[in-house]
Amino acid sequence: MKRSQTSTARVMHRVRGAALPVVVAMAGALAACSSAPPLFAPDGRPTTLVQCPAGSDNCEQQAQAMCGGAFDAIRTTTQNGVRSLLYACRGK
Repeated sequence: MKRSQTSTARVMHRVRGAALPVVVAMAGALAACSSAPPLFAPDGRPTTLVQCPAGSDNCEQQAQAMCGGAFDAIRTTTQNGVRSLLYACRGK
């Protein structure tokens, strides 16, 4: 019985070891662009925070897509290679 437990432990260790790179890659992909739940601008419009890699226009593309066009940038920051854009959609 001890032998089968050892074999099972080895298999589980290999499975965990193989899954780790996949989990890390998925987390990295999800972290590349993310968004947060809405906050509110001083004028009462809901705002959204998106994060993208610095140097890309992905934040603006996401904002335009979510707003269906025009938006106002409330705050833009870049830190540690990550750009954050807090925006509010303009009325149509």
